[in-house]
Amino acid sequence: MEVEIRPNITGRILDIGGGGEGIMGRVYGNQVTAIDISQAELDEAPEGFEKILMDAADMSLPEASFDNVTAFYSMMFISKSKHEAVISEATRVLKPGGRLYIWDAAFDEADPYIVHLTIRLPEETIETTYGVFETEAAQSATYLIGLCQQQGLDLLVEQTFGDQFYLCFEKPV
Repeated sequence: MEVEIRPNITGRILDIGGGGEGIMGRVYGNQVTAIDISQAELDEAPEGFEKILMDAADMSLPEASFDNVTAFYSMMFISKSKHEAVISEATRVLKPGGRLYIWDAAFDEADPYIVHLTIRLPEETIETTYGVFETEAAQSATYLIGLCQQQGLDLLVEQTFGDQFYLCFEKPV
């Protein structure tokens, strides 16, 4: 599966699960504050943006402090029991008029679920594989849209590519 990330997001970005490849940090540099629950993932990410060890379901960040929140193939790694809290926290830290961007995969079971990605960035192309193995890990675009709408976010964009999807929401002003 191929994903292209173009630098079209303006303002401060909180990147949920932004360790590892650090895709948003690579594209947006010092606009990004990446949080990850794994110090090893943060250590693996490239330099050039802020990295904080933090649970996305319980953020110690001020309300309405980010223009944007991104989750690039990170919801699949977060326990389904925490999804509602993660979306609630993302909404809380978003400024009114701010946007939540989600790139992820739809799957009925993770026994395991594996996706091979070619990620095209402005300056480089990254080949990577993401995988999960967890009995309750099933998710879909419809499921995440429901969670986001429960938090009052408005769906602006829904795109699906096979079992992959991209969603963009806006927090009402």
